[in-house]
Amino acid sequence: MAQFFKAKPNRSKQMAAKMSLQVTQLDHLGAGIGHHDGKIIFVPGALPGETTQVQVIEQKKRHARAKLLDVVTPSDDRVLPLCPHYEQCGGCDLQHLDIDKQRQHKEDALVDLMAKLSNARSESLSSALVGAPWHYRRRARLATYYDKGTKQTSLGFRAQSSKQVIKIDQCPVLATPLSELISPLSALLNSLSGKKALGHVELIEADNGLFSVIRTTKEFSTNDINKVTEFAKQHHVKLIIQGNESDLTLVGDELKSLANGDEDLPHYGLGDDVKLSFTPGNFVQVNAQMNQAMVDQAVDWLSVKADENVLDLFCGVGNFSLPLAKKGGKVIGVEGVPEMVHQAKINAKLSDLTNVSFFHTDLSADISKEPWLGKVDKLLLDPARAGAFESLQWLKKMKPKSIVYVSCNPASLARDSEPLLKHGYKLVKLGLVDMFPQTHHIEAMALFELDKS
Repeated sequence: MAQFFKAKPNRSKQMAAKMSLQVTQLDHLGAGIGHHDGKIIFVPGALPGETTQVQVIEQKKRHARAKLLDVVTPSDDRVLPLCPHYEQCGGCDLQHLDIDKQRQHKEDALVDLMAKLSNARSESLSSALVGAPWHYRRRARLATYYDKGTKQTSLGFRAQSSKQVIKIDQCPVLATPLSELISPLSALLNSLSGKKALGHVELIEADNGLFSVIRTTKEFSTNDINKVTEFAKQHHVKLIIQGNESDLTLVGDELKSLANGDEDLPHYGLGDDVKLSFTPGNFVQVNAQMNQAMVDQAVDWLSVKADENVLDLFCGVGNFSLPLAKKGGKVIGVEGVPEMVHQAKINAKLSDLTNVSFFHTDLSADISKEPWLGKVDKLLLDPARAGAFESLQWLKKMKPKSIVYVSCNPASLARDSEPLLKHGYKLVKLGLVDMFPQTHHIEAMALFELDKS
């Protein structure tokens, strides 16, 4: 078969385009939007009202992405980023915008996405749940990178859309005690003989202390064990080594293997004597203050009565299930990760609750024949970014009177509103949950009620 040469597009010419651009708005991901020759230009780091110099780095048919080169005329809402690693680290992306304006933008983006992607219209926009703008993260996973040339290990966060590890000395969105651990922990890692085998490092601030979990693909030497043990004592931190099989070993005067339910695992409280223990790697909300406010609001909105049945889908380790069970009624929590279901059962015992049961189920599959799916008076959904579309196909069998949907992706929430509207529900309340200040991430809570009219 004859083959013909086809010249590849000259990407260097596309990259070379520079222009002056007037930014008019932000998109829901926090990037500035401008227009040039009838095409939409997205510029991360730019703000509405700014005149900018940009360089096009990606061309599409109807839009392009550009790199911000200079802010010629800055917005009054622009502030100096607090973090010295900002624009290198891939974590925060809105530190350059005043915090009140960040929250207003997120509220506007939430309402706009719901209007564009669904027919759901809220009867009222609830007051946003907001908290401390800095030092709010009680948990973070840091990456490591061993440089064969310098024989040094860098500890930090990955750059935006990259595997490159940006070495950091502090992080102003981390809880202060965790941020202060970064530099001494970096020095510790570089002193270990097994530093080539290190993976990620998890930092956790829990009600029962500070934790540092070091991932390694090779067993620590006796000398390295001694070093991390001394570090743990000196910095008053519980240091856990996570091995190749995800086994957890707590260092101390003696090494101790940890398993689900162990009292030495991190845990946090949620008022009303609710105690939730979790294993490093399990999902828990990273913002303790906002999580408490979010749980309180969900419990208030559902207003569970003693004779009602509550179903909590995507329940995790019981973050919503257990506080709901404290209010009475019968609660069933369902989760797709077996280890988290086991932990949720342990947490029910820790919280002295007998009116809650937990089950493991693939919630993207057919759940209509599951034995736990019976009469449902109230439903709570807290899915991952992909949403709960598959689970909502069984609404006709569930028939809950009220549904609280906790969302970390407004686009999924908007899409999932369609089957709810189809089955006779109306959107009664909608509100922002500012779980991640200084970032574009939008969390929301929505209350749907069966329309009896």
